[in-house]
Amino acid sequence: MKPEAVLPVGRWWVALATGGGAVRRIALLDRPPEDGSPAGLRPGASGAAVRAFRWLTAWLDDPATPWPSDMPLTPAATPFQHRVRAALQAVPCGRTVTYGDLAARLGTAPRAVGGACRANPVPLAVPCHRVVAAAGLGGFTGESTGPWPAFKAWLLAREGVRLEAPLEAPSLKPRRAIPIGGVDHQT
Repeated sequence: MKPEAVLPVGRWWVALATGGGAVRRIALLDRPPEDGSPAGLRPGASGAAVRAFRWLTAWLDDPATPWPSDMPLTPAATPFQHRVRAALQAVPCGRTVTYGDLAARLGTAPRAVGGACRANPVPLAVPCHRVVAAAGLGGFTGESTGPWPAFKAWLLAREGVRLEAPLEAPSLKPRRAIPIGGVDHQT
């Protein structure tokens, strides 16, 4: 899916793609788009992309800005992912839940919750960054070191969350984008 909007978020980038009137993907990028195009809406962006872009810019001003309940997201791939997604959307801005606590609420294992978070194609709208390990930050997008856990820490810090455990310094080495939901967003 081609991005319809791209926006810098901290030192990272976010690309939005829609289809069928729903936001299908919010891709996280660790560098500007390779095509060199400027941030903003792309020509011909759909109405859903325009609404999602407006939400994202409002969210950048105030991370407590909720995802509009009437703006559809891509359906979860499985019933379990749907349950995890609903639980994630119930975690308020500025709060966290551990993988273990969320798993206990859902009657499953922490690794299963982590797998559902990793498969989330619409991070930020479905705030998987608010799920943390019992002893600190935990991973993000399937990685426990590098730019994505640093992005998770940045997201939580801007929401006012302070974790007790020390966090690893972010890697500044350029890396390719991490596939979200099994799709490589740099191609």
